[in-house]
Parts: sequence; structure tokens; C-alpha cells
Amino acid sequence: MQHKIIDVEDVVIRFAGDSGDGMQLTGTLFADSSALFGNDISTFPDYPAEIRAPQGTVSGVSGFQVHFGSVEINTPGDFCDVLVAMNPAALRANAKWAKPSATIILDEDAFDEKNIIKAGFKTMNPIEELKIEDRNIVVSPITTLTKESLKDSGLDTKAIIRCKNMFTLGMCFFMFNREMKHTFEYLEKKFKKKPQLIDTNKKVLTDGFNYASNIHAIPNTYIVQPAKQEKGTYRNINGNQATAWGLLAASEKSGVPLFCGSYPITPATAILEELAIHKSLGAKTLQCEDEIAGICTSIGAAYAGNFAVTTTSGPGLSLKSEALGLAMITELPLVVVDVQRSGPSTGIPTKTEQTDLNQALYGRNGECPIMVMAAHSPSDCFEKAFYAGKFAMEHMMPVILLTEGFLGNGSEPWRIPSMKDLPAINPPYITECEGKFKPFERDPETFVRKWAVPGTPGLEHRVGGLEKNPEGVISSDPQNHELMVRNRAEKVARVANFIPELKVQGDEQGEVLVVGWGGTFGHLYTAVKELRKEGKSVSLAHFDYINPLPKNTQEVFSKFKKIIVCELNCGQFAAYLRDKFQQFHYYQLNKVQGQPFIVKDIVDAVNEIL
Repeated sequence: MQHKIIDVEDVVIRFAGDSGDGMQLTGTLFADSSALFGNDISTFPDYPAEIRAPQGTVSGVSGFQVHFGSVEINTPGDFCDVLVAMNPAALRANAKWAKPSATIILDEDAFDEKNIIKAGFKTMNPIEELKIEDRNIVVSPITTLTKESLKDSGLDTKAIIRCKNMFTLGMCFFMFNREMKHTFEYLEKKFKKKPQLIDTNKKVLTDGFNYASNIHAIPNTYIVQPAKQEKGTYRNINGNQATAWGLLAASEKSGVPLFCGSYPITPATAILEELAIHKSLGAKTLQCEDEIAGICTSIGAAYAGNFAVTTTSGPGLSLKSEALGLAMITELPLVVVDVQRSGPSTGIPTKTEQTDLNQALYGRNGECPIMVMAAHSPSDCFEKAFYAGKFAMEHMMPVILLTEGFLGNGSEPWRIPSMKDLPAINPPYITECEGKFKPFERDPETFVRKWAVPGTPGLEHRVGGLEKNPEGVISSDPQNHELMVRNRAEKVARVANFIPELKVQGDEQGEVLVVGWGGTFGHLYTAVKELRKEGKSVSLAHFDYINPLPKNTQEVFSKFKKIIVCELNCGQFAAYLRDKFQQFHYYQLNKVQGQPFIVKDIVDAVNEIL
């Protein structure tokens, strides 16, 4: 087989195996090494829907896709150039994502009769059955080679087999000319108290690299140059970590201590865990026994003068709905982070969707308007979390921040900002007043009430879920009730004066405007770029602020002949836009499969309406 060295702008590699094969770690280490090399990257961890699925079955396959390059990368890629499949089930589940020119690396030892049958193949020849004979198939006895590499390590057989992912990673490092230095440093840190595991993992990683460099079965190696990026200090970051850091930054910038009361829930748990390790920054965390306790402790903390946060996913947001109404009626600052997952009910907890929008907008009893924001990339989670805190504290109200499993678990390079470059956060504290304190007396411009911390002399007041008048006295007067309802709605509406206007990517007028929100940005942006390269009159308007919408939304929509709304649900944002701007016709592209968009599908949908 003739060996080729291919110089490319970007490459997609997908690691796949059983949930216990260490594919997430393998993918993360490869992504980190590429990020440190200077590539722009985007990752997609694809966890199995059934965490405890039987070993060797398709439902238990875990995947991790990395798209990296010397050019701007906005998606994890639709199809992969290299597929690593550690068993027949992984091959069966992921072969469809391999390009016609792809290299497929297989662990020969896993392809025995038992595993082939368990994966659901009808014959003993999976490659022929899947019709992938034309791909570059590399069949290596990875498990056997791992055993040989570590035969003198002193580890038991089970522990040795667990190291096969490191052998595979070494092979991939050779294919893509990656240094092992960062991975060595990671191993030294991870196994600091177990030196034996440091040496064994280093050895098997090196042996995998050397094996790939000496055999003639690997057809292609790749050269991917570093990307040209704005000067600064970068790190690879996932969306959940970025969210936590954005909240911490908001706390530091405002001078208000952060409190997070949360119940651990997939895929949001990592935010609570990240906040918990930053006690040095004044963060206080409480892991509660249920979702209701989580938000209620946060509301209490907000009343006591803290920057309050609670984190959850869709089912948890349902449980928090009554308490969220309490936060709204008491007009206390609270950020609710909803890392969306496939639903309803427990649904598919490891898969991504945008199906909580209706719940965020309307999922409470009574007239209960709440500000809703959405992050559009893993690194953008930092900025949106920061601004969610800013709006919550400066406007004295709860804010729902929508992210997604795709963003929370996915990662990309992030330029670390300087705290001095972040805007100030000025909570509307009150320390004294003339006469009797009126808790719901409002700023005439913003409709924001003052933040009176309990224990301040002369500012005694009470809060609760019963309607009150501006003086803070419980009232059942119908006119007062309507006044307060409309005032609270107006307060949210006036936030539109403080959020950025809607920006258009591409021409500001034309044939088609592609509209999206949240984590679909990368796929929509890439699709629009492809269409514009073909000379098509297509632009993109992506929404980070949903309630309220940017003030210029109607103006932007009016400059295009056709509008297509693309989202990972059955049309929730499209329905919302129809309610707000009924004069426009909205085409739709919807997907509800627990998976991100495929760029080609977006391109095809736009071409269909052009």
C-alpha cells in the first residue's frame, strides 16, 4: 500500500467503542493536543443513550468526534476522515459517518464471532455487510499488542486491556503528527499517587505511536498547520466549564458572592462540580436532594443578598417551575441554567436537543414573564453566563440561560478574557430611604425595584408568592394585581434597550434569511458560508436573546424575501416568531433526533426554497 502524506486545511476524526473503552478520554486528549498545537477545533462527545447497555451492543456505543484545522472551525464535522472502531458494535453504529475516502482503524481482537453477533450483524463479514470495502481499512490486533506492551508491567489482565485506548491514541498521534508531551503531562498529573500507572500508560502510548510508524498498513498521514488566531492566551474549554467561569466572573465583577443550589442532573452536573472547587473565589455551593430544594435555597440566598444560581436540565426545569414563579413575583436576581437534553420526561438524557424553549418561555402558572437567553457555542457559554448574571442582578429578576448537551460537553479553543475588559455590573442596592420603604417602587426608565438586603435598618420588608402592592403589603385588589402583572412584564420588555441588536452574517438584504438560535449556530453559519461561496443570496440571523427579542428584529426580517427557521425541535422558535411578527411567512427546518444538524441538510433545505 502506497503511503501518502496529505497536507489539509481540516480533518475530522471519530473515536468509537464501548462506553467503558475510554473513548471520551481518548477523544479529549487528542482534542487537547490539537488545541495546544494551535489548531482551531470543535468536538462532539456522543454518549450512549443507555449508560448501562450490555457490553458490545450498539446501544452502548460511545463516540467522540474532533474536527480540527488551520482554518476557522465551527462544527464537529458531518462525516469523518478517520474512524476508530474498537469493536463491531462501534463499527456498525458509526460506519455511516465515514467519508468514502476515510481510513477506518479496527481492533482485530474484538471482531470475533461472539461480538459480531452481539452487534447485530447477519454475517461474519461486517466490512462487506456494511459495504465499506472501498474505505482504507486498517485491521490491527490492538488488544494483543497492548497485552504484549504491558506484559512486564505487573498489572492484571483487566487493567492492561483498559489501556488499549492509549495504544490507539498513540497510533492516531502518528497519523496526525501530534506530540505526546501534553498527554504525558496529563498522565503525570492524573496518576500522581500511582506512579506505576504513569509509566505503563506512557509506554503503551509510545508503543502505539511506534507501531503505527513502522507498519505499512496505514495509508495516509496528515499535516494540519496551526490556525491563525487573534493574539492572546488560549485554552480548550467545554460549555459547562465556560458557563461556570462566566458565573464566577459575574460574581467577581459585581462584588456579590455567588451561591449555587442545585441537584445533579445529566448533562448539567459539571457546572455545579466546577463551581464547588472555587471556594477561594467566594463561591458557595449546595448539592440538594431534589430540584425544588435546589432552586428554593437559591431564592433564599438571593433574598439574603447573594448572586443566586441554579443549574438543571429539562426535567429539572419542570420541577422548578413553581419556585421560578416565586423568584419572578418577588423580583429577586436568579440565573437558571438549563442544559437541554432530549425529552420529554427522562427522554434520552445523553443526547442533545433544543426542545425546552416553550417551557422556558411559558412553563409556569399565571402571567409569568422571564428573560430567556441562549448560548451559541461552548466558549460563548462564558459570555452568556456572565451577561445572564449581569441582567439578573441589575434588573432584579430571574433569567433562564439555555445551553444544550452539545454545547455543555463539546469544546473549542477559548481566548481567555481580561477581567478589566468585562463590563461593570452594578446591582441596584439601597441602604437607606426617606419615610417608609416601598419594596416595589420602580425606576421609571427600567421598571427595576431596589435590592434591599435583609437586616438593613429601615428597609424591613417581606416577600412571598402572594400578590402585593407597591408598598409591599399583601393585596387582593384586582386593579393592583393587573398593574403589578403588567409592570413585571414591562420590566422584562425594557431589557431590550440593553441587549445588542440582531446582527446579520452576510448581506443585510437578499433572497433568503436563515434564522436560528442557540447551539445550531456553527452548522448554520457553515451552511450559509457554503451557499454564499456558490453565489447564492443567503444570510444568517442568529438569536442569543429570545425574551425580549432584539429591537431591530422586525427591521432585519423585512429586508429578505424568504425566512427559514432552523432548530432542533418541531418548530418552537418559529411559532414564537409567528406570534411576535405575524406579517412574515416562515419556512422551517426541524430535526428531533438527539443529534446536531448536518450541514448538507441545511444547504439542501435552503436550495429547495431559493
